[in-house]
Amino acid sequence: MARLNFHHLHYFWAVAKDGNLTRAAARLHVSQSVLSTQIRRLEEQLGHALFNRVGRTLQITEAGRMTLTYAESIFSSGNELLAMLRDGSRPERQVLRIGSVATLSRNFQENFVRPLMTRSDVELVLQSGGLDELLRRLRVHTLDVVLSNRRVHGDADHPWRCRSIARQPVSLVGRPRRKRSAFRFPQDLAGLPLLLPSRESDIRAGFDLLCEQHGLRCHVLAEVDDMALLRLLARDSGAVALLPSVVVRDELRSRQLVEYCVVPDLIETFYAVTVKRHFEPPLLKQLLQRDEIDVLGMGGPR
Repeated sequence: MARLNFHHLHYFWAVAKDGNLTRAAARLHVSQSVLSTQIRRLEEQLGHALFNRVGRTLQITEAGRMTLTYAESIFSSGNELLAMLRDGSRPERQVLRIGSVATLSRNFQENFVRPLMTRSDVELVLQSGGLDELLRRLRVHTLDVVLSNRRVHGDADHPWRCRSIARQPVSLVGRPRRKRSAFRFPQDLAGLPLLLPSRESDIRAGFDLLCEQHGLRCHVLAEVDDMALLRLLARDSGAVALLPSVVVRDELRSRQLVEYCVVPDLIETFYAVTVKRHFEPPLLKQLLQRDEIDVLGMGGPR
């Protein structure tokens, strides 16, 4: 595969940022025809149109928006590289790019970056998405780390470095029960409508295995792959949800919901996925060196 022409990429970036071919050409001191030719060659190499012409205006395409995101990261990283190798120091404002699996607890993400939130010399770029797409960005260094609740296994072709950074128990949570006796697991599950994480979740896989071992067939009301939505459904539907109790911490404190039980031998694990680099970002090293209680933040993410 031919190497990406960064000269063409810079021309595209200039037009996309300006939104106007004429102004971008004047700023770059080239003719409009030359600029159009360079962008067309980039489109040919990428195999996608980056702009659509609507009258006299240019509208960036979906492929163009994705290309612009990569271009921003590439040129920002280039500026950091120059500052670090030329001056022996990083620029005044350090940039850390963190990708998080879309289904990951929002409060875990907040707790993870909390030490950097009050620093004026730090710029955080936080992106969410599917695990495969985030790993592709990590591999080309447009992300510094990917946060996931699924372990990633590396091999010769996929040089991932996956480390566990925190663990927390998983509970069954629902509205206050009329019965005063303690909830018994798994006996009292029979007939209860359940809200469960999707089958791609490690939590769900562990729960299904426990049910199989106990010969239990559950009444699954809904499978949900987003913890924020699972929290809302647990609060509003009257069903019993399988999740870390800290996800519904506020509802537990207000007694809208109660913890029926901690599910035995069921743990959610959070991972930080990186790739080997000669210069690991100091900000990332600082975050990954914290102990588990600090990463979870006051007993765990909500």
